[in-house]
Amino acid sequence: MKRKFFILLAMSLAVSVSLPMQAKKVRTVRLTSYNIQHGEGLDGKIDHARQACILRKAHTDVAAIQEVDSVTRRNGGVYGLEEIGRKAKMHSTFAPAINFQGGKYGIGILSKKQPISVHRIPLPGREEPRMLLVAEFKYYVVACTHLSLTDEDRMASIPLILEEARKWQKPFLLMGDLNDEPGSPFYQEMSKNFLFFNPSYDKTFPADAPNICIDHVAILKPTVTPEFSLSWQYTWVGEETFSDHRPLHAKVGLWE
Repeated sequence: MKRKFFILLAMSLAVSVSLPMQAKKVRTVRLTSYNIQHGEGLDGKIDHARQACILRKAHTDVAAIQEVDSVTRRNGGVYGLEEIGRKAKMHSTFAPAINFQGGKYGIGILSKKQPISVHRIPLPGREEPRMLLVAEFKYYVVACTHLSLTDEDRMASIPLILEEARKWQKPFLLMGDLNDEPGSPFYQEMSKNFLFFNPSYDKTFPADAPNICIDHVAILKPTVTPEFSLSWQYTWVGEETFSDHRPLHAKVGLWE
């Protein structure tokens, strides 16, 4: 039977929602989006244990990770995503975008549970190839991306992302470094179909003195009466030295 969804939102750190008396909470899912700058902090040190520490502190269930090195010279031949996953006790799913320094560079998803299915969709990127990494879980789907620096390529990515999102009869969560901020033409176009969790006044870049919000967590907007609902909580953790971006965290509650 086709499963349908809707969303209940609370724009605060302590979420409070009103649900029908018969509603039953199924599970809470903690999400993180984090551009790790190939594991290098603002102090110039490459230390994947620090990124893993953030995920452990946030009790993250699924993380969307951008700017990941896999066995490149600059990260000492380490598979960065797997290293973070090992230290955080999470499964790693990598989507290489380019060949780089003897290895690969791209994006990834870390998850406490093994995805049911995974696939990768190329996105426009004239300065470098871009990717949408999609992982299906039992109650939801998570997509990770790191969009182009070019306005035209970001706009051209929207129909490809939307086409993928509409295939699923589960909540479709999009996370990543979108390289654009609230109020832009790209953001306005995306907002027609996606609801962005993070308020525009929360800044994520640069990590030591953030003045723009380019890292985002969003969900495909529902269009029908629900069988399930979602509540959520947005927070961020302010480790200012572990990358050039700050991590974003969203706490999502699934209700039956």
